Order: sequence, then C-alpha cells, then structure tokens
Amino acid sequence: MSEFQNVTVTKGANIYFDGAVTSRTIKFADGETKTLGIMQPGEYHFSTGKRELMEILSGEVEVQLPGETQWRRYVSGESFDVAANSAFDIKVANLTDYCCSFID
Repeated sequence: MSEFQNVTVTKGANIYFDGAVTSRTIKFADGETKTLGIMQPGEYHFSTGKRELMEILSGEVEVQLPGETQWRRYVSGESFDVAANSAFDIKVANLTDYCCSFID
C-alpha cells in the first residue's frame, strides 16, 4: 500500500538520537497506529512496547533482533518483526525511509 486513506496525522515529530531518526504518528479509524519516518546513517538501539513490524521503504539496514547473535540485512521492500517488550539494534547504511506498524 503506497498511501493511507482516512487517517489522523500527529503534526509534531517523534525525534530520537539528536534528530538522526524522526517519524510522524498516523492513527487509523480502527485504532491501528503506524509511524512513518527517516533514519540517517548510524547505529541505534530501540526498545519496544508493542510488537512492531518495520517496513523498509527505501534504504538499507542491518538488524540484530532480540536473542540473535547474527545481523540480518534488509533493503527497500523488505520488513522485519520485533517482539513486544524487547529491544533491537539497527545499523543504517544510508538514508532510510521506513514505516513502523504497532501490533496488539
């Protein structure tokens, strides 16, 4: 899906790592929440509350998921899941556009 219909967008940005990662929150009528964001090159550590589906819209990242020792590469058009109440590490190779879905 390349666009969302009938949503509410929060104007204020979610800003992480001194502005190297930013996103905007999108809420759907059915209660679903997503964020659309940009990550600049670098290495980051994120914690999760809910389960997350991270879609890489453009760019390239390497991710170390909870309980794993290997890094996995994801590029434009690919996605990965992160368990609720966990954390993951991500290395961003180049400017990366992403969509994060929060799953109950």
